[in-house]
Amino acid sequence: MNQRSVLTMNYLSVDEIMSILNDAMSFSSSHQDWQLSKPRLIANLFFEPSTRTHYSFVSAEHQLGCKVVDFIAESSSTQKGESLYDTVKTFETIGYEALIIRHTENSYFDQLENISVPILNAGDGCENHPSQCLLDLLTIYQEFNTFENIKLLIVGDIKHSRVAHSNVETMKRLGGEVRLSGPEFLVDDKDLYMPIDEAVEWADAVMMLRIQHERHEDTLMMSKEEYLANYGLTKERAARMKDHAIIMHPAPINRDVEIDSDLVECKQSRIFEQMKNGVYIRKAMLKRAFDEKF
Repeated sequence: MNQRSVLTMNYLSVDEIMSILNDAMSFSSSHQDWQLSKPRLIANLFFEPSTRTHYSFVSAEHQLGCKVVDFIAESSSTQKGESLYDTVKTFETIGYEALIIRHTENSYFDQLENISVPILNAGDGCENHPSQCLLDLLTIYQEFNTFENIKLLIVGDIKHSRVAHSNVETMKRLGGEVRLSGPEFLVDDKDLYMPIDEAVEWADAVMMLRIQHERHEDTLMMSKEEYLANYGLTKERAARMKDHAIIMHPAPINRDVEIDSDLVECKQSRIFEQMKNGVYIRKAMLKRAFDEKF
């Protein structure tokens, strides 16, 4: 596997994480027009739906001067039984220099050890989402200029969230604190559980997650209104947050389910800032993938 691949956050040391964040901040200001030293041929292989991750990678690639191809699984030889490895090996063989891959299978990359071009994981099953984690970290760092003792609350379908799993361990490594809330049967680390009414007063950053119905068959047995009242970020709960606390969400957002619609673009919300940061982070990841310097 190429050493410039990023498959999980554990592929990155704390120093490497901070280097990517610093590069991303440079892309947002002084190096807005910077491009790679030569055009690179990149394929985006998305085996499940995506809006923000997919198209912010595309935006990053174009801004860096790359040649970009979007793979369409429905019209590919995967429909004839071709394995993921053979699909990826084909792209490597015919000259693609980096691959962005999202797949429904947990740790899909375990079967790609013989691939030598950089692979950037755009999400695997319920386990890892490093580029989302990095953009979340950037958003927090921009706000507080540190991770030490920053209190992050993640609320919702923790069990099936690769976003939550990536963020929990990484925030701990960076010196932050994490608590989890939501329906208790969807919180897979009970040691970190905190009831939401207590947790919103504790947190510096509140990250809401949607219920990922496509990943499980569990039934909540409650209406959208009941979910918002019991587990969501209502205006009443938001009013009890610290004055400096921020609201986050990786999206897609189910308005008036996990978060009151009026809060999505309120003063404390950084949800659309996260989306903007996604382009900067993915530019920084591509810069690292090709080992280029400003």
